[in-house]
Amino acid sequence: QVQLVESGGGLVQAGGSLRLSCAASGRTSSSYAMGWFRQAPGKEREFAASISRGGGSTFYAGSVKGRFTISRDNAKVYLQMNSLKPEDTAVYYCAARYVDAGPWMYWGQGTQVTVSS
Repeated sequence: QVQLVESGGGLVQAGGSLRLSCAASGRTSSSYAMGWFRQAPGKEREFAASISRGGGSTFYAGSVKGRFTISRDNAKVYLQMNSLKPEDTAVYYCAARYVDAGPWMYWGQGTQVTVSS
């Protein structure tokens, strides 16, 4: 079992930056592939970025590529978000899975990111 707790959300103006953090705790939590998803009001949850178990591979949704950077430090994962746009407004969720291409097994409670125009 893995517990995920996000932090770092908030209100920022368009063009600004935020850094989200996700702390994973539990048994062998540092051995999980990690990811970030987001859900905007009235929309389905969507993939934003992921990082492999060893941290050597990263993947991004087209909408965030070049602006967001995912990284990890053992059992913590980060999402550096630059050049934020109003359409980035969403609740951001941290997720974890056992293997790099497997199903996402664990989810955090989410942190709100609001980008004002």
